[in-house]
Amino acid sequence: MLSNKIPVFRKKVTTPWYQSKMVYGLTIAFLLFVLLFGLVGISVTREIEQYHEYVWVPVVLVVLSTGVMISAIIRLIRRHYLK
Repeated sequence: MLSNKIPVFRKKVTTPWYQSKMVYGLTIAFLLFVLLFGLVGISVTREIEQYHEYVWVPVVLVVLSTGVMISAIIRLIRRHYLK
């Protein structure tokens, strides 16, 4: 017969490598670089008249990188306060 008891030797929950603080830190650093790249792209497209119709590309970069960065920061904050 199988026992329904929880094993005693598993006291600590193991988190996967992609949910570690270091990976989130590297992700946020990379997204900051993408955000700055997008902001520079917006300024360049405003200066050069030929590129005015392509301003949507750096705007999409800024919006997407900001969204993912906010999501990663929220996950880090939740993990910190849940411990």
